[in-house]
Amino acid sequence: MRKFKVLGSGCAKCTNTAKLIEKIAKDNGIEVFVEKVTDLETIMNYGVMSTPGVVMDEKVVHSGGVPATESIKKWFDL
Repeated sequence: MRKFKVLGSGCAKCTNTAKLIEKIAKDNGIEVFVEKVTDLETIMNYGVMSTPGVVMDEKVVHSGGVPATESIKKWFDL
């Protein structure tokens, strides 16, 4: 199972990012756990200054804006 954290204030872009990760995973039969993190201190501890940020298995893989579908597929090695 892949673990993701979507870092941000809970804005529409953050929500859409989480939904997009979940949809791509589901469409490809991949089990994921997506956690939304809104605590500013936690977000800053990851070094993310532009949200939404995405952390996969404790590594920052994206920050600033909704990631492209193709980028998310690469995270899943698709």
